[in-house]
Amino acid sequence: MIELNSIHSLTDFKRNTPQFMEKIKETHSPLVLTVNGRAELVVLDTDSFQELLNKVEYAETVQAIKEGMTSFERGEGRLAKEALGDLAKKYDLPR
Repeated sequence: MIELNSIHSLTDFKRNTPQFMEKIKETHSPLVLTVNGRAELVVLDTDSFQELLNKVEYAETVQAIKEGMTSFERGEGRLAKEALGDLAKKYDLPR
């Protein structure tokens, strides 16, 4: 959840960049920047950004696995042994 004290104008950020950067690095909390009173940008430290990317990748992987399992349960999948055999035949690989 973004806290109200983490919302600042872009102009304020430009004037006080070093102080804002220090706060972001200490708290690992995002900073929302506004332009004309509307949220336009979010600033994160690199560690928090990487953590966010890792969580998104994990969630996407879990979702893909769930979709694959559901598809297989509906009888739409193939056994790995069959699929690998077809790939070996197609690409003339040893079995």
